[in-house]
Amino acid sequence: MDRAMSRDDVEYRPFGVPVRGGELAGGVWNEHASGMPVLAIHGITASHLEWPLLADRLPGSPVIAPDLRGRGRSNGLPAPWGMRDHADDLAVLLDAFGVERALVVGHSMGGFVAVRVADQYPDRVAGLVLIDGGLPLPFQLPEDVAPDDAATVLLGPAGERLSRVYPSREAYAEFWREHPAFTDWNQHVSAYIDYDLDEVDGGYRPSSRAEAIATNIVQQDGSDGYRDALRELRMPVHFLRAPRGLLDETPGLYPDDILSPSLSLVPRLTVHEIDDVNHYSIVLTDHGIDQVVPIVADALRAAETSGGDPIGTGATNRGAERA
Repeated sequence: MDRAMSRDDVEYRPFGVPVRGGELAGGVWNEHASGMPVLAIHGITASHLEWPLLADRLPGSPVIAPDLRGRGRSNGLPAPWGMRDHADDLAVLLDAFGVERALVVGHSMGGFVAVRVADQYPDRVAGLVLIDGGLPLPFQLPEDVAPDDAATVLLGPAGERLSRVYPSREAYAEFWREHPAFTDWNQHVSAYIDYDLDEVDGGYRPSSRAEAIATNIVQQDGSDGYRDALRELRMPVHFLRAPRGLLDETPGLYPDDILSPSLSLVPRLTVHEIDDVNHYSIVLTDHGIDQVVPIVADALRAAETSGGDPIGTGATNRGAERA
């Protein structure tokens, strides 16, 4: 279901930027556009290839998207892999592209990283768009689960997927084609799935490191000063809610009882209901992204009126290195 009006000439290149312990990989679209840049942060087991549909519909803004530490082509970067560490990496990434301020868009766990960027580097963030993530998710663990085992329990089926070796790229794609949340398949989903593989003995394994995932999954509960970080946000915050979850189930990650406590927690929060999507299709399908983009575009216009720098004009410009 590829969008007929998608741009065939969309500009894209991969990058590698030196950070602690190696290079942070990712990709940039519309690099030479003159509008305010968008820093787009993917979800917990995803990669920068979540974002081509967003970039396609924002031709006036550079879209800079990393593979977070421990994922994608950044999976060789060493621990620690905490949210604060991701935020530090992304500040270095903005420096490398010469970007003083950006609109930060985060999906799922990427929303939590986005908030940490805004908390640790408030002058770099002109606004936040949190897509079905970034607001505290209280976890319900069985009483007999020890704290040290919480991450393993919470990983659930994702942990099994990350540890499994698939005999071929086609076998991994077939796993996702049978996933209940991936009923809308397109060329971007296909590329996103294919990118998520490292070749190993016996076949292919998903690129995300289970240790990094386990570190981050337990950091989404609002602890470690995270609620305080939300309270201190002074930029506009847009939260986009998907009605269905990771398995296309209803309700999604943020039913009213989970979302409600955050409504009074974040000073400039606006909630947007996205129609007929799940946690994945909100960014990976035309139907989802066509509802997301007007909100992002409005946030960009508001941010640009408060000042911002296109790529290469910031005081800290060092130039991004090519992968």
